[in-house]
Amino acid sequence: MSQPPSDNVDARLKAAEDQLRGVMLALPETTEEFPWGHRTAKVKGKMFVILALDNDGLGVTTKLPESHEAALTLPFTEPTGYGLGKSGWVSSRFKPGSEVPIGLLSQWIHESFRAVAPQKVLKALTAPGAARAPKAKPGKAATPEAQRPSAGARKKPAAAKRVAGAGRGGAAKPAVGGKKSVAKPASAREGPKGRAGAKTSTAKRGAAGSSR
Repeated sequence: MSQPPSDNVDARLKAAEDQLRGVMLALPETTEEFPWGHRTAKVKGKMFVILALDNDGLGVTTKLPESHEAALTLPFTEPTGYGLGKSGWVSSRFKPGSEVPIGLLSQWIHESFRAVAPQKVLKALTAPGAARAPKAKPGKAATPEAQRPSAGARKKPAAAKRVAGAGRGGAAKPAVGGKKSVAKPASAREGPKGRAGAKTSTAKRGAAGSSR
């Protein structure tokens, strides 16, 4: 059967239907049919999504065995008619101009698919040989050897400690080349002024002796 006329379909709802159609057709072994004039998705002959788009809005019907109670708390949902609501089927309805929660409805499509698909088909959802995060083995060190501090890094060299201690205590540092520092005589420490004063006092003592 063909779809019903949609000459005045809301553009936003049409775009939402296209996105949801892409989600359902991406699932394995899915076929698209149009019973009652509405778009439906089936897996191995079992229906799991109904998309009903017309001039009055967009309807999305899915089977939610796990989240149907939470879904029915939302303002745009209701149990599906014809007794299907008792089996977990939930119908969502969006008027023209409404925002359609594509992410949430996509999750419901996947849940509905898992609820009706055979086990052989469900295995196709898990990619064979998919990479998994390796589990940490007990007893293994978490820190790589390259990140561990070496013995030399943990202990400061004795020479470095002596140099650091000398800097803090104010002691004289050894001269370059290993030569020992020699203490300068008192005259050298006194400077030019001290030597000139010593010569003047000697001259005065000589003059006093000659005058006697």
